[in-house]
Amino acid sequence: MANENHRFRWINFNPIAASIDDGRDVIQGLNQSQKTLPCRYLYDDRGSELFEQITDLPEYYPTRTEQAILEQYALEIAELTGVCELVELGSGSSRKTHVLLEAYSQFSDRLHYCPIDISAGILKTTALELLNRYPNLKLCGLAGTYEQALAQLPPPELENRMLIFLGSTLGNLNDKECNKFLTQIQQALQPGEFFLLGVDLQKPIQTIEAAYNDAQGITAEFNLNILRHLNHRFDGDFDIDLFEHFAFYNQEQHQIEMHLRSLVTQTVFLKALNYRFIINAGETIHTEISRKFDLSKLVDNLASHAFKPLQIRTDPQDWFGLILCQCQCAGDDCP
Repeated sequence: MANENHRFRWINFNPIAASIDDGRDVIQGLNQSQKTLPCRYLYDDRGSELFEQITDLPEYYPTRTEQAILEQYALEIAELTGVCELVELGSGSSRKTHVLLEAYSQFSDRLHYCPIDISAGILKTTALELLNRYPNLKLCGLAGTYEQALAQLPPPELENRMLIFLGSTLGNLNDKECNKFLTQIQQALQPGEFFLLGVDLQKPIQTIEAAYNDAQGITAEFNLNILRHLNHRFDGDFDIDLFEHFAFYNQEQHQIEMHLRSLVTQTVFLKALNYRFIINAGETIHTEISRKFDLSKLVDNLASHAFKPLQIRTDPQDWFGLILCQCQCAGDDCP
């Protein structure tokens, strides 16, 4: 479904997704010995709003650290790439993208931005704000999953394109998922086009764990919201009050793990899926990982996917990394 005018084009993949999403991933995850839920269910409209609140928390260092790096180096990035269309995966409020748009506006009056987000609500709100702020901006909003959007990106209207993936969302993927995702990114780009990646780096455990166990309990509410989303989406009867947020750092895997721990032994029924399961007191449902990267190993992995690093920047504490890459090949020519 598309809606167009002079400066704004809207493509919503979610109705397509709804017709094929039968909840098999939910059943599969809950049937495992370590129950899991796909982290994509964290991000309905309410989940996206809560995550935006998380980014402002004093304990949550990634957003402000990445923002500072962008503010320092955005003009350099624009100079290196030249005029190009910006395509952002998981755009949310596009707060950090403002910095890039400001930088590119210094070099050209042609601004093209394509935000991609699973939440149609926050996507539309952000699009209207950006169009008001930048009179020369043309925007194509894509509501759907990364896979849908990458497979069906509209042809660029400018001579070049840069895919943007900020916030260390790459850390939500395990090794296998990460490699698959990087292959999808490579396939979505032409040789010479760009990929801008922000990643959280390894650092003291206390700093990391505090970021996912904030004093205000916003991260806990965000994590619990996945159950509300499943209740709404699949006519479930999760009792939110019978679960608690549980997040810790797995030192062996270099990742934060977010879980929901059941306070009692209980039975949950998802009517739309005709699926019922028992969860015992103390048992957890694993909802998300957030990997913390070794920068040199990640750069090697990017190179194995035909991405040549052009610029690697970090903050003074080396807490966060921003990597600008250029795609070196296309299709069957790639490794």
